[in-house]
Amino acid sequence: MLITTSRIKQIVQSKSIENMEILFERQEALLRSTKMDIVRGYMEHINWEAPMLCIRGAKGVGKTTLLKQFVKLHFEPGSSEVLYCSLDWTYFATRTLLDVSQRFHQHGGRLLILDEVHKYANWSREVKEISETYPDLQIILSGSSALRLIDGDADLSRRCVGYDMPGLSFREYLQFYKGIVLPQSSLEELLNDPHPFVAQVNEACRPLLHFHEYLKVGYYPYYLTNPIDYYTLIDQTISHAIEVELPQLRHVDPANCRKLKALLSVLSQQVPFEVDIAKLANTIGLQRNTVVEYLSHLKDAKLLALLYSDLNSVKKMQKPDKIYLDNPNLMYALATTSVNKGTIRECFAVSQLAYGHTVEYSKKAGDFRIDGRWTIEIGGADKTYDQIADDPESFIFADDIESAHGHKLPLWLLGCLY
Repeated sequence: MLITTSRIKQIVQSKSIENMEILFERQEALLRSTKMDIVRGYMEHINWEAPMLCIRGAKGVGKTTLLKQFVKLHFEPGSSEVLYCSLDWTYFATRTLLDVSQRFHQHGGRLLILDEVHKYANWSREVKEISETYPDLQIILSGSSALRLIDGDADLSRRCVGYDMPGLSFREYLQFYKGIVLPQSSLEELLNDPHPFVAQVNEACRPLLHFHEYLKVGYYPYYLTNPIDYYTLIDQTISHAIEVELPQLRHVDPANCRKLKALLSVLSQQVPFEVDIAKLANTIGLQRNTVVEYLSHLKDAKLLALLYSDLNSVKKMQKPDKIYLDNPNLMYALATTSVNKGTIRECFAVSQLAYGHTVEYSKKAGDFRIDGRWTIEIGGADKTYDQIADDPESFIFADDIESAHGHKLPLWLLGCLY
């Protein structure tokens, strides 16, 4: 029996519909299990109307949950106008993004969400072709914090809006973990008149009761579902970034991954690290320029925070002036001895201020220069103004205090900026 051309088209079309049904069924299953009791305020930070946008972030900060919550908030159950796909699904082992986008568009699709995009070979080239072929199809991408829109087979930097998603702030931790809802405040508001906000927080809870717990386990949302294995999961996040993402996205030589881990281990024991690149290079057996390059990669992977004394004059391959781990939870996860309180406090301040502000290392007075305007000193309850007395735009953020006194503010306030 001969199969006519029209019959072949019918078979192909039938298979196309069947394949789309598989994706839609998987999407519905994922959405059913997505909770909506708490939605991060970061949702409002994103321009969801952009023709193409990309949300980057460290593994575990909640990118996938945010995307699924967005779908549930803006589309009816069973809608065929939106399609969420994770590109690490085995489905894409034998199918291309081009094929899926074509079928989706033919069936009335309006929004294509591609999660874990960096796990798909040639993703940038195919995404660029999709956006050119179907200009009315909105595309949302999500991937590693080390993802570069300008890299790969196609430059997407001019057509794609990039967002970097941080972990939980102290304010979000209180909401997620303790059910305590606090407003968000700007840094300028806190510096100009902190008292109303401080009073509001103290009325809602005892912040110091929760603050030191946050420093240990509050940054990554997955503590909510797996507290016993929290540090194990952080260790897996570190290994995945170094052994998988950096070789793939930053072309780090896989043979140097062990040295990269050794570099991170050395820094974790010494942060805040007064940088001696030559000594560091000799310790782990790498060339100076390679160490500087790897430090930059670890920063982009959200494992380190690199501070410079003058951001306007930073040049490529310039060593940072000071190095911190990206957030305090990493310090506790990597610690082989007791962590230094002063280091933890500074690490917290940098991690909270880095989102939305420029943070420079202050070589003169204070610890940090914020937005080129304010000088801040980090310390304990007994911290004095001695180091910053001559600067009227200087402030102390002190641990172990609940109220503000003049230019001396509680350290936990910095955790309420987002």
